[in-house]
Parts: sequence; C-alpha cells; structure tokens
Amino acid sequence: MPRKLLKFLIVFDNTSLLYFPGQFLSGKVLMELQDDTPVLGLHFHVIGEGVVRVGSGRHERLFDKENYIDFRMRLLGESGHGTSVLSPGIHSFPFKLGLPMGLPSTFLGTHGWVQYYCKAALREPNGLTHKNQQVFIVMNPIDLNLEPPVLAQQFECSVEHRLGVGCVGGGTVSCRVSLDRGAYVPGESIVLSAQLVNNSRTTLKATRAALTETIQYCAHGKVAAKEVRELAVLTHGKTRAGAGDVWQHELLYVPPLPPTNLRGCHLISVQYDVFFIIEPKSLEKEIKLQLPILVGTYPFREEGEEPQAPTHYPSTLPIFRPWLHDKPGH
Repeated sequence: MPRKLLKFLIVFDNTSLLYFPGQFLSGKVLMELQDDTPVLGLHFHVIGEGVVRVGSGRHERLFDKENYIDFRMRLLGESGHGTSVLSPGIHSFPFKLGLPMGLPSTFLGTHGWVQYYCKAALREPNGLTHKNQQVFIVMNPIDLNLEPPVLAQQFECSVEHRLGVGCVGGGTVSCRVSLDRGAYVPGESIVLSAQLVNNSRTTLKATRAALTETIQYCAHGKVAAKEVRELAVLTHGKTRAGAGDVWQHELLYVPPLPPTNLRGCHLISVQYDVFFIIEPKSLEKEIKLQLPILVGTYPFREEGEEPQAPTHYPSTLPIFRPWLHDKPGH
C-alpha cells in the first residue's frame, strides 16, 4: 500500500531556534499527504524540563526532574467528534505560545540537562500514530548593566602562606592577585595581574592562572555529582627562594559559555572562577586563590552607549532539525 504521509514536520518561524523568555514561540506543523487521509486529531505538546541523571540503565543511582513548560493543544480535531478527512497535498497547522518569564537557559552536561522541545502526534482511526519532535533553545540573558555595580570594579585577593616546618624550607609565600572586574561576557578577556614574593627557602615549581567552570548537579535536595573543567590557562615558570614574580595585565580568554547560575533551575548550578595556583617544589600542597566571576550575556556599556546584541551562545547544544536533511520527493 502506498505511504499516505509523505512529510510530517514541525517548523518554527524563527529559523535560528533561539528564544528568550517572554517571547512567542510560533510556527507550524506541516504535513504532505498522498491520498485522502482520515485522522482523529493532531496533538501538539511543548515541553521544558530540567533533568539530573547520575549513572545509567540498571546502574542509575540518582534521578530528579523539574518542569518549566508543559503545554498541550489540539491543532486539529475535537475530543469525541470522530474523524476528519484531509485531502492530498500540503497542510499547514499554525501554533503560537508565549514563553513564560524566568525560564532557565538550555544546558547540556554530563549528568543533566535543561532542554526545550515540541512534539506533534497525528492520530489515525486505525490506531496508527505518526510522531515528530523538534528542539528549540532558550537563553535567559544576564545583562551585566543590571547586576550590582561593584561587579564593574577591579577586585583582588591575597594570601600569605607558610611553607616548611622550622628551618627546613621554612618561610612564607605571599601573593596578591587582581582582576580588572568581576563580570564578563563570552568573547571578552579577563585582565589578570599578580605579585608573588617567595620568602621561603623552597623553590616554587610553577604558578598558573585558570578560568574554571564548576557544574553541580542536585537530586532530591542533595549534591549528586560535580564537574570541574579548566577553560583557559596561563602558566609562569619557577620562582626561586628569596625571589618574586610579577604578572602584569595578562589575558584569560572567556570562550562561548552559558550564563552563570542557570537562573530558574533548582537542580543544576554553574559557577565560574579564576584560580591562581602556586605549586611548591616540595611535597607540600598547592596554594590556591579563588576569585569567583559572573558570566553574563550583555556586556557592560558606557553611559549613553547603545545596548549591544547578546553574545554568542554555545553551538554545542542538542539541536535536531530533520527537515534540513530532507531531499525533495523523499
């Protein structure tokens, strides 16, 4: 028997698939039919959810989920009204939905995700149901100009650490590190300065500065897993006993990243820090200074300056666009 349903697609009006909370999600469900086709209904479902899953299959240890959108509508047919017959050719069923404010940004991690997608289901009287789904991306922007003004100012952190015991490699290492400000957007560079004085009798093997991302996954109110990734690193060589080292306006590049915190999501949190790490040559532990930063979407602007477009969002998000790979007549 010839296949009646030639195409069944969800197409958004916004081809970039990128939406902000408060915007309208609009588009159409398209179908192409070869013959007259009786149908019971066309159902449309919009879903936004946060999921944490640690382990997989039978070894799944922790699972938790929260919903941000759960919106259902019928685009064709009414409950209890029997079948409709659709003629051969192309049929288009439009949809439009206002996205709630405060939605967390789309996010994909090892142990969890925040994802948004639509599902369409076409039901035939013979019990057959045709299904398709389409992912879209939500970005909940952070405008640095609306954050506390202190984030636009330089800030610093300092430490004085004693190395060794008594006269064996004893002495202090002091260090002061500063960043030009406390908040950035992807594409910018963090300007880091540091002054290191080694008053110990031990050579310091190396010093390095690292921009890190810490992702924390929670399930049922408890921390289920944690990921830490280094995103950018600068390194200096050894500092001999009695010597010093100066870092002057060195640049740590901020790559495309989701905004800090995943605001609106209670299962996954994202934190960015600059760590300044001093490695003693002996068996002693590393000395770490932690400087938390905020990663936003809209950069700081001068008074009177026009607002800029939001920064580039990560392209490594799950996007499924089946119709891009469809060839005419298939």
